Amino acid sequence: MSSWAIVGRLVRHLGQLEHGTVVVSEGRIAAVLPSPPPRMTVIDVGDNIVAPGLIDLQLNGAFGHDFTLDPATVRPVADGLAQYGCTAFLPTLITSPLDTYPARLQAIADAMRDQAASRSRSEPSGAAILGVHIEGPFISPGKKGAHNPAHLRRPSVAAVKPLAASGIVRLLTLAPELPGALETSAYLRGQGVVVSLGHSEANYETARAALKAGAGWATHLFNAMPTLGHREPGLVGALLEADTPPVGLIADGVHVHPAIIRLVWRAKGMAGICLVTDAMAALGMPPGRYRIGDQDVQVDETSARLVERDTLAGSILSLDQAIRNMVQFTRCSPGQAIWMASGVPAAVLGLTRKGRLASGYDADLVVFDAQLRVQRTFIAGQTVYEAIQGVESDTSTLHLTRNR
Repeated sequence: MSSWAIVGRLVRHLGQLEHGTVVVSEGRIAAVLPSPPPRMTVIDVGDNIVAPGLIDLQLNGAFGHDFTLDPATVRPVADGLAQYGCTAFLPTLITSPLDTYPARLQAIADAMRDQAASRSRSEPSGAAILGVHIEGPFISPGKKGAHNPAHLRRPSVAAVKPLAASGIVRLLTLAPELPGALETSAYLRGQGVVVSLGHSEANYETARAALKAGAGWATHLFNAMPTLGHREPGLVGALLEADTPPVGLIADGVHVHPAIIRLVWRAKGMAGICLVTDAMAALGMPPGRYRIGDQDVQVDETSARLVERDTLAGSILSLDQAIRNMVQFTRCSPGQAIWMASGVPAAVLGLTRKGRLASGYDADLVVFDAQLRVQRTFIAGQTVYEAIQGVESDTSTLHLTRNR
Protein backbone atom coordinates (compact mmCIF):
# COMPACT_ATOMS: atom_id res chain seq x y z
CA MET A 1 0.00 0.00 0.00
CA SER A 2 1.60 3.25 -1.14
CA SER A 3 -0.69 5.52 0.94
CA TRP A 4 -2.05 4.60 4.35
CA ALA A 5 -2.48 5.94 7.86
CA ILE A 6 -1.66 4.81 11.39
CA VAL A 7 -3.66 5.93 14.42
CA GLY A 8 -2.43 5.87 18.01
CA ARG A 9 -0.71 7.92 20.71
CA LEU A 10 1.85 9.91 18.78
CA VAL A 11 5.23 11.06 20.10
CA ARG A 12 5.31 14.67 18.93
CA HIS A 13 8.03 17.32 19.14
CA LEU A 14 9.99 17.18 22.42
CA GLY A 15 8.29 13.96 23.46
CA GLN A 16 4.73 15.17 23.92
CA LEU A 17 2.17 12.37 23.60
CA GLU A 18 -1.14 13.01 21.87
CA HIS A 19 -3.68 10.91 20.01
CA GLY A 20 -3.55 11.44 16.30
CA THR A 21 -2.92 10.06 12.83
CA VAL A 22 0.20 9.78 10.73
CA VAL A 23 -0.53 9.67 7.00
CA VAL A 24 2.13 7.88 4.94
CA SER A 25 2.61 8.15 1.20
CA GLU A 26 5.47 6.80 -0.92
CA GLY A 27 7.72 6.20 2.07
CA ARG A 28 7.33 9.67 3.58
CA ILE A 29 5.03 11.22 6.17
CA ALA A 30 2.47 13.15 4.14
CA ALA A 31 0.63 14.67 7.08
CA VAL A 32 -0.02 14.42 10.81
CA LEU A 33 -3.73 14.91 11.50
CA PRO A 34 -6.20 14.59 14.39
CA SER A 35 -8.06 11.79 12.56
CA PRO A 36 -7.54 9.74 9.39
CA PRO A 37 -8.76 11.01 6.02
CA PRO A 38 -11.75 9.22 4.47
CA ARG A 39 -11.32 6.22 2.17
CA MET A 40 -7.81 5.39 3.34
CA THR A 41 -6.34 2.16 4.66
CA VAL A 42 -5.90 2.65 8.42
CA ILE A 43 -3.82 0.79 11.00
CA ASP A 44 -5.32 1.58 14.40
CA VAL A 45 -3.02 0.65 17.29
CA GLY A 46 -5.35 2.01 19.97
CA ASP A 47 -3.49 3.34 23.01
CA ASN A 48 -0.16 2.00 21.84
CA ILE A 49 2.54 4.58 21.11
CA VAL A 50 3.54 5.55 17.58
CA ALA A 51 7.05 7.02 17.66
CA PRO A 52 9.71 8.23 15.26
CA GLY A 53 12.27 5.55 14.46
CA LEU A 54 15.12 5.32 16.95
CA ILE A 55 18.63 6.46 15.98
CA ASP A 56 21.82 5.03 17.50
CA LEU A 57 24.95 7.18 17.15
CA GLN A 58 27.29 4.59 18.66
CA LEU A 59 27.00 0.98 17.58
CA ASN A 60 30.12 -1.19 17.28
CA GLY A 61 28.34 -4.27 15.98
CA ALA A 62 25.66 -6.85 16.79
CA PHE A 63 24.49 -10.40 16.07
CA GLY A 64 28.07 -11.70 16.14
CA HIS A 65 29.41 -9.03 13.76
CA ASP A 66 32.03 -6.41 14.62
CA PHE A 67 32.30 -3.42 12.28
CA THR A 68 35.98 -2.76 12.97
CA LEU A 69 36.86 -6.37 12.12
CA ASP A 70 34.50 -6.63 9.15
CA PRO A 71 32.81 -3.37 8.11
CA ALA A 72 30.86 -5.08 5.31
CA THR A 73 28.65 -6.62 8.01
CA VAL A 74 26.86 -3.31 8.49
CA ARG A 75 24.19 -4.55 6.05
CA PRO A 76 23.16 -7.72 7.93
CA VAL A 77 23.27 -5.80 11.21
CA ALA A 78 21.11 -3.05 9.69
CA ASP A 79 18.56 -5.70 8.75
CA GLY A 80 18.37 -6.98 12.33
CA LEU A 81 18.10 -3.68 14.22
CA ALA A 82 14.41 -3.14 13.47
CA GLN A 83 13.47 -5.57 16.25
CA TYR A 84 14.74 -2.93 18.68
CA GLY A 85 12.93 -0.05 16.96
CA CYS A 86 16.24 1.25 15.57
CA THR A 87 15.70 2.60 12.05
CA ALA A 88 18.99 4.51 11.55
CA PHE A 89 22.49 4.28 13.01
CA LEU A 90 26.14 5.23 12.82
CA PRO A 91 28.36 2.15 12.61
CA THR A 92 31.26 2.89 14.93
CA LEU A 93 34.90 2.06 14.21
CA ILE A 94 37.21 1.91 17.20
CA THR A 95 40.93 2.66 17.45
CA SER A 96 42.98 0.97 14.71
CA PRO A 97 46.12 1.71 12.71
CA LEU A 98 45.43 4.90 10.80
CA ASP A 99 46.20 3.39 7.40
CA THR A 100 43.46 0.77 7.85
CA TYR A 101 40.57 3.23 7.99
CA PRO A 102 40.26 4.03 4.24
CA ALA A 103 39.44 0.42 3.34
CA ARG A 104 36.93 0.17 6.17
CA LEU A 105 35.26 3.43 5.17
CA GLN A 106 35.10 2.27 1.56
CA ALA A 107 33.38 -0.96 2.61
CA ILE A 108 30.77 0.99 4.55
CA ALA A 109 30.32 3.47 1.68
CA ASP A 110 29.68 0.51 -0.63
CA ALA A 111 27.09 -0.85 1.82
CA MET A 112 25.40 2.55 1.93
CA ARG A 113 25.18 2.63 -1.87
CA ASP A 114 23.76 -0.91 -1.95
CA GLN A 115 21.21 0.06 0.66
CA ALA A 116 20.18 3.17 -1.28
CA ALA A 117 19.78 1.07 -4.43
CA SER A 118 17.53 -1.36 -2.56
CA ARG A 119 15.37 1.50 -1.35
CA SER A 120 15.10 2.94 -4.86
CA ARG A 121 13.57 -0.40 -5.87
CA SER A 122 11.18 -0.22 -2.88
CA GLU A 123 12.86 -3.24 -1.31
CA PRO A 124 13.23 -3.52 2.49
CA SER A 125 16.77 -2.47 3.34
CA GLY A 126 17.02 -2.35 7.13
CA ALA A 127 18.02 0.53 9.39
CA ALA A 128 19.54 3.42 7.44
CA ILE A 129 23.34 3.59 7.58
CA LEU A 130 23.84 7.31 8.19
CA GLY A 131 27.63 7.35 7.88
CA VAL A 132 30.37 6.46 10.34
CA HIS A 133 31.34 7.35 13.90
CA ILE A 134 35.13 7.09 14.37
CA GLU A 135 35.92 6.57 18.05
CA GLY A 136 39.69 6.88 18.24
CA PRO A 137 42.61 6.74 17.63
CA PHE A 138 42.87 10.38 18.78
CA ILE A 139 42.17 9.63 22.42
CA SER A 140 44.02 9.79 25.72
CA PRO A 141 46.25 6.82 26.66
CA GLY A 142 45.09 7.30 30.24
CA LYS A 143 41.43 6.86 29.28
CA LYS A 144 41.71 4.34 26.48
CA GLY A 145 39.12 1.97 27.92
CA ALA A 146 38.99 -1.13 25.71
CA HIS A 147 40.95 0.52 22.88
CA ASN A 148 44.32 -0.93 21.90
CA PRO A 149 46.99 1.49 23.20
CA ALA A 150 49.43 0.50 20.45
CA HIS A 151 47.33 2.33 17.86
CA LEU A 152 46.69 5.62 19.68
CA ARG A 153 48.06 8.83 18.16
CA ARG A 154 47.83 12.60 18.48
CA PRO A 155 45.23 14.38 16.35
CA SER A 156 46.33 16.50 13.42
CA VAL A 157 44.72 18.00 10.34
CA ALA A 158 46.93 15.82 8.15
CA ALA A 159 45.78 12.67 9.97
CA VAL A 160 42.05 13.39 9.68
CA LYS A 161 42.00 14.76 6.12
CA PRO A 162 41.64 11.31 4.49
CA LEU A 163 38.86 10.46 6.95
CA ALA A 164 36.90 13.63 6.21
CA ALA A 165 37.52 13.23 2.48
CA SER A 166 35.61 9.94 2.52
CA GLY A 167 32.40 11.95 2.82
CA ILE A 168 30.80 9.45 5.19
CA VAL A 169 32.43 10.28 8.54
CA ARG A 170 29.68 12.08 10.46
CA LEU A 171 31.05 11.95 14.01
CA LEU A 172 34.57 11.70 15.42
CA THR A 173 35.54 11.28 19.08
CA LEU A 174 38.76 12.88 20.32
CA ALA A 175 40.38 13.97 23.58
CA PRO A 176 40.51 17.79 23.61
CA GLU A 177 43.61 18.00 25.82
CA LEU A 178 45.86 16.33 23.25
CA PRO A 179 48.25 18.60 21.32
CA GLY A 180 46.63 19.61 18.03
CA ALA A 181 43.09 18.74 19.17
CA LEU A 182 41.50 22.18 18.84
CA GLU A 183 43.04 22.84 15.42
CA THR A 184 41.94 19.40 14.24
CA SER A 185 38.45 19.97 15.65
CA ALA A 186 38.11 23.25 13.75
CA TYR A 187 39.09 21.54 10.51
CA LEU A 188 36.62 18.68 11.06
CA ARG A 189 33.75 21.04 11.79
CA GLY A 190 34.55 22.88 8.58
CA GLN A 191 34.17 19.57 6.76
CA GLY A 192 30.76 18.91 8.33
CA VAL A 193 31.99 16.35 10.87
CA VAL A 194 30.57 16.56 14.39
CA VAL A 195 33.37 16.55 16.97
CA SER A 196 32.67 14.61 20.14
CA LEU A 197 34.61 14.88 23.41
CA GLY A 198 35.51 11.57 24.97
CA HIS A 199 38.14 9.08 26.13
CA SER A 200 39.75 12.11 27.71
CA GLU A 201 41.64 13.31 30.78
CA ALA A 202 40.76 16.96 30.10
CA ASN A 203 40.49 19.29 33.09
CA TYR A 204 37.62 21.71 33.49
CA GLU A 205 39.30 24.64 31.73
CA THR A 206 40.35 22.57 28.73
CA ALA A 207 36.90 21.06 28.47
CA ARG A 208 35.29 24.50 28.60
CA ALA A 209 37.60 25.70 25.83
CA ALA A 210 36.65 22.72 23.67
CA LEU A 211 32.95 23.38 24.22
CA LYS A 212 33.39 27.04 23.38
CA ALA A 213 35.23 26.01 20.23
CA GLY A 214 32.16 24.12 19.03
CA ALA A 215 32.27 20.49 20.14
CA GLY A 216 28.93 19.02 19.16
CA TRP A 217 28.60 15.94 21.34
CA ALA A 218 30.13 13.94 24.19
CA THR A 219 30.89 10.24 23.93
CA HIS A 220 29.36 8.03 26.66
CA LEU A 221 29.33 10.49 29.57
CA PHE A 222 31.33 9.35 32.65
CA ASN A 223 32.88 6.39 30.84
CA ALA A 224 36.56 6.89 29.93
CA MET A 225 36.58 10.30 31.67
CA PRO A 226 38.05 11.47 35.01
CA THR A 227 35.77 11.15 38.00
CA LEU A 228 33.76 14.28 38.78
CA GLY A 229 35.50 16.05 41.64
CA HIS A 230 34.35 18.89 43.87
CA ARG A 231 37.64 20.74 43.37
CA GLU A 232 38.34 19.64 39.81
CA PRO A 233 35.05 19.19 37.92
CA GLY A 234 36.91 18.01 34.83
CA LEU A 235 35.23 17.10 31.56
CA VAL A 236 32.19 15.61 33.30
CA GLY A 237 31.56 18.80 35.26
CA ALA A 238 31.93 21.00 32.20
CA LEU A 239 29.48 18.85 30.24
CA LEU A 240 26.89 18.72 33.03
CA GLU A 241 27.11 22.47 33.55
CA ALA A 242 26.75 23.41 29.88
CA ASP A 243 23.36 23.74 28.20
CA THR A 244 24.87 22.29 25.03
CA PRO A 245 25.94 19.94 23.57
CA PRO A 246 23.91 16.81 24.31
CA VAL A 247 25.79 13.97 25.94
CA GLY A 248 25.78 10.34 24.92
CA LEU A 249 24.55 8.13 27.77
CA ILE A 250 24.65 4.34 28.08
CA ALA A 251 21.58 3.75 30.25
CA ASP A 252 22.14 0.08 31.06
CA GLY A 253 22.70 0.55 34.80
CA VAL A 254 26.18 -1.00 34.41
CA HIS A 255 28.18 1.70 32.64
CA VAL A 256 26.46 4.38 34.72
CA HIS A 257 24.68 3.74 38.03
CA PRO A 258 20.92 4.51 38.00
CA ALA A 259 21.39 7.16 40.72
CA ILE A 260 23.90 9.00 38.53
CA ILE A 261 21.57 8.69 35.54
CA ARG A 262 18.93 10.45 37.65
CA LEU A 263 21.38 13.25 38.39
CA VAL A 264 22.22 13.60 34.69
CA TRP A 265 18.50 13.78 33.90
CA ARG A 266 18.07 16.61 36.39
CA ALA A 267 21.13 18.48 35.14
CA LYS A 268 20.76 18.10 31.38
CA GLY A 269 17.07 17.43 30.81
CA MET A 270 15.58 15.70 27.81
CA ALA A 271 17.21 17.85 25.11
CA GLY A 272 20.64 17.33 26.68
CA ILE A 273 20.69 13.52 26.72
CA CYS A 274 21.21 11.27 23.72
CA LEU A 275 20.65 7.61 24.51
CA VAL A 276 23.18 5.28 22.88
CA THR A 277 23.92 1.59 23.16
CA ASP A 278 27.69 1.41 22.50
CA ALA A 279 26.72 -2.17 21.74
CA MET A 280 29.28 -4.66 20.49
CA ALA A 281 29.13 -7.92 18.55
CA ALA A 282 27.39 -9.80 21.36
CA LEU A 283 24.19 -7.74 21.13
CA GLY A 284 21.49 -10.26 20.26
CA MET A 285 23.80 -13.19 21.07
CA PRO A 286 24.00 -15.54 24.07
CA PRO A 287 26.69 -15.15 26.76
CA GLY A 288 30.16 -16.21 25.65
CA ARG A 289 33.50 -14.97 24.33
CA TYR A 290 33.58 -12.57 21.39
CA ARG A 291 35.95 -10.15 19.62
CA ILE A 292 35.81 -6.36 19.64
CA GLY A 293 38.43 -4.86 17.38
CA ASP A 294 41.39 -7.17 17.93
CA GLN A 295 40.74 -8.11 21.56
CA ASP A 296 38.84 -10.91 23.32
CA VAL A 297 35.70 -9.98 25.25
CA GLN A 298 33.78 -12.06 27.78
CA VAL A 299 30.02 -11.47 27.82
CA ASP A 300 27.61 -12.41 30.59
CA GLU A 301 23.91 -11.59 30.99
CA THR A 302 24.48 -7.88 31.68
CA SER A 303 27.92 -6.75 30.50
CA ALA A 304 30.89 -7.22 28.17
CA ARG A 305 34.45 -7.04 29.52
CA LEU A 306 37.95 -7.46 28.11
CA VAL A 307 39.27 -10.87 29.08
CA GLU A 308 42.80 -9.69 29.86
CA ARG A 309 42.03 -6.46 31.74
CA ASP A 310 38.50 -6.88 33.16
CA THR A 311 37.55 -3.54 31.53
CA LEU A 312 34.09 -2.75 30.19
CA ALA A 313 34.23 -3.25 26.40
CA GLY A 314 31.05 -1.77 25.02
CA SER A 315 27.63 -3.01 26.00
CA ILE A 316 25.00 -5.55 25.03
CA LEU A 317 22.27 -2.95 25.46
CA SER A 318 19.52 -2.50 22.86
CA LEU A 319 18.07 0.95 22.23
CA ASP A 320 14.53 -0.01 23.22
CA GLN A 321 15.87 -1.40 26.50
CA ALA A 322 17.69 1.90 27.08
CA ILE A 323 14.35 3.66 26.77
CA ARG A 324 12.68 1.33 29.24
CA ASN A 325 15.59 1.74 31.65
CA MET A 326 15.45 5.53 31.38
CA VAL A 327 11.78 5.54 32.37
CA GLN A 328 12.46 3.16 35.25
CA PHE A 329 15.54 4.99 36.53
CA THR A 330 14.33 8.60 36.25
CA ARG A 331 10.51 8.44 36.07
CA CYS A 332 10.64 10.53 32.92
CA SER A 333 7.67 10.04 30.60
CA PRO A 334 7.73 7.41 27.83
CA GLY A 335 7.60 10.19 25.25
CA GLN A 336 10.60 11.93 26.80
CA ALA A 337 12.65 8.72 26.87
CA ILE A 338 11.78 7.98 23.24
CA TRP A 339 12.74 11.54 22.23
CA MET A 340 16.21 11.01 23.75
CA ALA A 341 16.67 8.13 21.29
CA SER A 342 15.09 9.79 18.24
CA GLY A 343 14.76 13.58 18.19
CA VAL A 344 17.98 14.29 20.10
CA PRO A 345 20.33 12.12 17.99
CA ALA A 346 18.72 13.53 14.85
CA ALA A 347 19.51 17.03 16.12
CA VAL A 348 23.13 16.10 16.88
CA LEU A 349 23.66 15.12 13.24
CA GLY A 350 21.49 17.92 11.85
CA LEU A 351 19.12 15.46 10.17
CA THR A 352 16.13 17.10 8.51
CA ARG A 353 14.15 14.02 7.49
CA LYS A 354 14.49 11.73 10.52
CA GLY A 355 13.70 11.83 14.22
CA ARG A 356 10.25 13.46 14.12
CA LEU A 357 6.67 12.69 13.16
CA ALA A 358 6.18 15.61 10.79
CA SER A 359 5.19 16.21 7.19
CA GLY A 360 8.03 15.53 4.75
CA TYR A 361 9.97 13.29 7.14
CA ASP A 362 10.82 9.68 6.34
CA ALA A 363 8.11 7.26 7.40
CA ASP A 364 10.38 5.50 9.90
CA LEU A 365 7.94 4.56 12.65
CA VAL A 366 7.90 2.36 15.74
CA VAL A 367 4.85 1.07 17.59
CA PHE A 368 5.45 0.51 21.31
CA ASP A 369 3.03 -1.23 23.68
CA ALA A 370 2.26 -0.06 27.22
CA GLN A 371 5.47 -1.71 28.49
CA LEU A 372 7.51 0.11 25.81
CA ARG A 373 8.24 -3.09 23.94
CA VAL A 374 8.50 -2.86 20.17
CA GLN A 375 5.45 -4.28 18.43
CA ARG A 376 6.05 -3.11 14.88
CA THR A 377 8.72 -1.18 12.99
CA PHE A 378 8.32 0.60 9.66
CA ILE A 379 11.21 1.88 7.54
CA ALA A 380 10.32 4.16 4.63
CA GLY A 381 6.69 3.18 5.15
CA GLN A 382 7.31 -0.57 4.91
CA THR A 383 6.84 -3.05 7.75
CA VAL A 384 10.26 -4.54 8.47
CA TYR A 385 9.56 -6.09 11.86
CA GLU A 386 6.43 -7.29 13.64
CA ALA A 387 6.46 -9.00 17.01
CA ILE A 388 4.95 -12.44 17.22
CA GLN A 389 3.59 -12.77 20.72
CA GLY A 390 4.85 -15.77 22.63
CA VAL A 391 7.11 -16.98 19.81
CA GLU A 392 10.89 -17.09 19.87
CA SER A 393 12.79 -17.07 16.60
CA ASP A 394 16.41 -17.44 15.54
CA THR A 395 18.48 -14.45 14.48
CA SER A 396 17.93 -15.13 10.77
CA THR A 397 14.26 -14.13 10.96
CA LEU A 398 12.81 -11.86 13.63
CA HIS A 399 15.92 -11.79 15.82
CA LEU A 400 13.88 -12.14 19.01
CA THR A 401 16.51 -12.47 21.76
CA ARG A 402 16.86 -12.83 25.47
CA ASN A 403 16.55 -9.00 25.73
CA ARG A 404 12.98 -9.31 24.68
